[in-house]
Amino acid sequence: MAEESAAVTVSAAGHDVKVVRVKGDVDYENAPLLAEALRRVGDPGARLLVADLSELAFADSTVLHVLLEVQRRRRLTGGRMIIAGPLQETVGRLFEVTGTTTFFEFAPTVEAATRAR
Repeated sequence: MAEESAAVTVSAAGHDVKVVRVKGDVDYENAPLLAEALRRVGDPGARLLVADLSELAFADSTVLHVLLEVQRRRRLTGGRMIIAGPLQETVGRLFEVTGTTTFFEFAPTVEAATRAR
């Protein structure tokens, strides 16, 4: 289903904050890009991990599974993950229809997420 190619980038927003930005359409074919980036920055040195989904146009259940796995790991290790938007309507609905909105912490923007330290 990935009509637009996916891009995943990682940057630092402070010494203990990492931002993973996702752009395009992400589904089962290219979700490993997202999974690898989130795993790579999920080390104990990054107290806060921000998943910037503001440019994510499409996400399927594979993406949700990746995010759930990372969120569980972060909680076990004392880390924190915030999903930053604004989310596209289809991406927001993925969280709503699956009943997972309460499992995640959301921020309206990356800037708001990084201030939530």
